[in-house]
Amino acid sequence: MSGAVQTGWASSAGPAAPTPAGSRRRWLLAVTVAWAVLLAGLTWISVRNDPPTVREQRSLDQAGPVVDRAVGELARAAGAAGLLELGPARVASGCRVTPFADGARLRREVGVLAATGDERAVLAGIAERLPASWRAGVGPGVDGPELRADAGEFVAVEGRPTVDGRVRLVVDTGCRPVGTGYSPALATAGVPETAALTAALRALDRPGDAASELVTAPCPGGGLARTAWSANGPGPAASTAALAPLAGNGPLLDQPPVYAYRSGVVTVLAEISPDATRLAATVGCSG
Repeated sequence: MSGAVQTGWASSAGPAAPTPAGSRRRWLLAVTVAWAVLLAGLTWISVRNDPPTVREQRSLDQAGPVVDRAVGELARAAGAAGLLELGPARVASGCRVTPFADGARLRREVGVLAATGDERAVLAGIAERLPASWRAGVGPGVDGPELRADAGEFVAVEGRPTVDGRVRLVVDTGCRPVGTGYSPALATAGVPETAALTAALRALDRPGDAASELVTAPCPGGGLARTAWSANGPGPAASTAALAPLAGNGPLLDQPPVYAYRSGVVTVLAEISPDATRLAATVGCSG
């Protein structure tokens, strides 16, 4: 009779005692699970209570008010005499927040008067009047001087000349989660900009009651900066000369097809071409 133990029979000695290696693996697994639970809890608390530390943590609807306030700060820094217009908000979708998540970016622009040769001085003056926390500065760029600043919450501000007597200031969120999306604040156009826009439309032989859009930004000291603007397609032949009688002491800018002038507290900006006529009437921030 063979003394070999048949495979499958239970040993009379009972189950083998755990090996040190098996015990160590179970201990490591328990520690890993506990650490994962701790990290999940800390992440939940951070999301609920801590400010964002990267742009991707703040969605477009959350960043929108930061952008609007930044536009108001730029309007104040430009001064009533230098502010030409507030551009409408532009939301561009299709960017990628992560390889697995779509996003969108919000941009708003501010147009400022800057005579040829004075662009750097204009940008430097704006930078000096912006909040110190923005760390605004002007340096050399690819096509001339550039202003760069940080409006907070990962919202960037840039400014550069447009070579036609203006500088363009841009407030940009970069790519963000959409959230509920950007909703501009509702406001009603004021009498001064509405009257100035109507007068300019009539001078150009366009309907004086043409529909216009209104864009606004909150001024740092209260109130709103406002731009009422109207864009029309081809129409009766017109030139910037038709606006000269409205310019009072003379235009602020006369570089066809661009023309700008002051009418009381309102700055009127016109861009006229055979294909379209665009008018903007702006009231800035006081102080």
